[in-house]
Amino acid sequence: MTDQNLTLLTDFYELTMMQGYFKNQTNDTVIFDAFYRENPSGSGYAICCGLDQVIDYIKNLHFGPEDIAYLRSLHMFDEDFLAYLADFRFTGDIYAIPEGTVVFPMEPLVKVIAPIMEAQLVETAILNIVNHQSLIATKASRVCYAARGEGVMEFGLRRAQGPDAGTYGARAAVIGGCIGTSNVLCAKQFDVPPLGTHAHSWIMSFEDELTAFRKYAELYPTNTTLLVDTYDSLRSGVPNAIQVFTELRDSGRMPEKYGIRLDSGDLSYLSKKARKMLDDAGFQDASICASSDLDEYLIDSLKTQGAKINSWGVGTNLITSKDCPAFGGVYKLAAVKKNGQFIPKIKLSENQWKITNPGNKTVYRIYEKESGKIKADLIALVEEQYSPENPLLLFDPIATWKKTYLRAGTYTMRELLVPIFLNGECVYTSPSVMEIRDYCGKELNTLWDETRRLINPHDVYVDLSNELYHMKHQLLDSMNAGHGERTRG
Repeated sequence: MTDQNLTLLTDFYELTMMQGYFKNQTNDTVIFDAFYRENPSGSGYAICCGLDQVIDYIKNLHFGPEDIAYLRSLHMFDEDFLAYLADFRFTGDIYAIPEGTVVFPMEPLVKVIAPIMEAQLVETAILNIVNHQSLIATKASRVCYAARGEGVMEFGLRRAQGPDAGTYGARAAVIGGCIGTSNVLCAKQFDVPPLGTHAHSWIMSFEDELTAFRKYAELYPTNTTLLVDTYDSLRSGVPNAIQVFTELRDSGRMPEKYGIRLDSGDLSYLSKKARKMLDDAGFQDASICASSDLDEYLIDSLKTQGAKINSWGVGTNLITSKDCPAFGGVYKLAAVKKNGQFIPKIKLSENQWKITNPGNKTVYRIYEKESGKIKADLIALVEEQYSPENPLLLFDPIATWKKTYLRAGTYTMRELLVPIFLNGECVYTSPSVMEIRDYCGKELNTLWDETRRLINPHDVYVDLSNELYHMKHQLLDSMNAGHGERTRG
């Protein structure tokens, strides 16, 4: 999970296609776009994540002697092609939307401009990295939204699909809004807060619950959170926790942070009863943390019920994005360079959402000037120029009669894609994970509340520029009648 050579982290057909291009002496510069078609988990948005790992992957991209020997052993690749691979390096350009940015369907998250053999090879790894981390960051942002500003801790390592998913998933969860993680490797590697209390086994290893609480408080005198549901939360756990807190207070050793954690049962009922018991004992500032198979919907329900919980530990449903286990990002050819010019390419489909957007594109975010909220996103060709000092007419690329007219001076614009690699050299420095987290929080605040709601959110419009729209439809019209025939089934 540190500076790995992931060159063979690719689908086999990428290599067979590369050899085909090599044998046919076809290595034109092309443009590929990585994008997704549908927001995960029924969300109104997604969070772009994973770019720093993409950078590491590209920097370390090379075929070592063992890689070449393995490929030779498959008896699929000729020696001249293997010799080419032995000297392989990425020499192209990559543009991407920075991590932590709010994004929407169909807009390029990563744009690769490179010779086709290079651009083809990197497809699988880019999708693997960006799909996974964007999925978890989006899920985390929804969980944190449901918690309404109260701290959410990522607790999912033991339920993640392997060490990489647990570690990079925890990274993404922190970017999405979690205050820290139980994963110590992630905390060390990405300099994020490690968080946690103790397990039921700690309680069970002592002769009684009270002794276990006392010993824990002695070990961690500045941050004492006690797990109270091992035997009976209200009859045993909370009373014993109160006794320990009383002893600490009476001896002048009160922790800076202290409280209890509930990990089972009716969390709403138990938290209300525990809150009253703690308050009656004079511990009004004791925190109540809850865990136990939480997700954004359960947290939202508990908040609606008035549960007295102010800290949340979320594991399985977050680290696996259990209700939506895949992000669905794709990587499609958009243009091929011929005689110094990019020739746009388009993929057709019976499904209108699977028809790609051709050409060399960028993405502009349009904000309402007065509120600072996102008005729409605009996918445009790179050569187009815009100014907020001019009026702007936006239209739905599918239902074209739906239009929005923005008067001059009433909106602002920001280009989202930034250069990451130019001519094979990295020109971008990634912020720290906690800096990305702060940026992500600001990004989320540019969404309207209607887009952030958990159920049936309002869609943000992603429009095409007039030039791109007409390019797309000219390509569609130019396809022969056979390609455009309607079919059954």
